[in-house]
Amino acid sequence: RVEKDKVDLANELIASGGDKLLLPLDTHCGDDFRGTCNKQVVPAGKIPDEGSWEGFDIGPATIAKYEDVIKSAKTVVWNGPMGVFEMPPFDAGTRAVAEAIVASGSVSIIGGGDSAAAIQEFGLADKVTHVSTGGGASLEMLEGKKFVAVELLDDK
Repeated sequence: RVEKDKVDLANELIASGGDKLLLPLDTHCGDDFRGTCNKQVVPAGKIPDEGSWEGFDIGPATIAKYEDVIKSAKTVVWNGPMGVFEMPPFDAGTRAVAEAIVASGSVSIIGGGDSAAAIQEFGLADKVTHVSTGGGASLEMLEGKKFVAVELLDDK
């Protein structure tokens, strides 16, 4: 379950993120990749080892924490769903974040194919500022990276 080759990177990101990095408090788990599976909410990092339990969504405490932060945001850049939004009940985290973004009235940029699909599926695409299917590219643009194709167009 742990990608051992990514542990050092994760620790660096956690250290550099400080109190701005909001990690999940709890996880909504299932014992099979079906909406009708057995379900339970467990504290973050405590997915049961026995059986075939996997984390499929953020849990209710995490949803409440994220909603609280989003409601006062002036700008939200969202890239990536919170869970398996295509499969109820594991769509709850992604749906709650999407609804919180809309309710915040913030400038809202939704980036990435999965997030774009989720916001569309929830009927909220017309209630956010911008939706882009370019997830990684959107983030790179925000970092200030240059794109050869765009530079070529700018030169014309």
